[in-house]
Amino acid sequence: MIIDSQENNTLYPVFLKVRNLQILIVGGGNVAFEKLTFLTKSSPDAVVEMVAPFFRPETLELANRYNVKVTRKRFTRSMLKKRHVVIATTDSPAVNKRIYRAARKRFLLCNIADVPELCDFYMGGIVTKGNVKIAISTNGKSPTTAKRLRQFFEEVIPENIDDLVQNLNEYRKTIKGDFEEKVETLNEFTKGLISKN
Repeated sequence: MIIDSQENNTLYPVFLKVRNLQILIVGGGNVAFEKLTFLTKSSPDAVVEMVAPFFRPETLELANRYNVKVTRKRFTRSMLKKRHVVIATTDSPAVNKRIYRAARKRFLLCNIADVPELCDFYMGGIVTKGNVKIAISTNGKSPTTAKRLRQFFEEVIPENIDDLVQNLNEYRKTIKGDFEEKVETLNEFTKGLISKN
């Protein structure tokens, strides 16, 4: 197999305020548990409903902890009404494909677990230290690499990075001038953060 060295990750990273969005997770098994864990760890205030005829006890426990609505039914297209994001984790490729097609017709963002070609977005590795959040993507090619990079960054980014961010936010409020002058002042002030010794 020849790998094109010119291939780049063309995904556009965004940080969603999922407390303002309606998210549907279809499935109640291991993958659904994994997706819900990932989502609630990063965004404990996410608005989520899970739909499946069966749920693992661990999934129900996690859903209960984060006020996730649990619906014990098979998926129907009407469940996509008033949604923004749908994540399908069923063990049926046919059902997952049906969910994807129905979501696309409604212009919903969709993630079909472990099927990159049926994903509008991936749930990558995330490092959170207070207000600082770093998302890591391998373009769907290697979730394990994203996991290892997340572990690396969790170790090397200092725990007090949030103090710096909070202090810079307060300092920013005191800077006089227009937007460009403020940016220039902050750029000069923060140069030392990445200086190489």
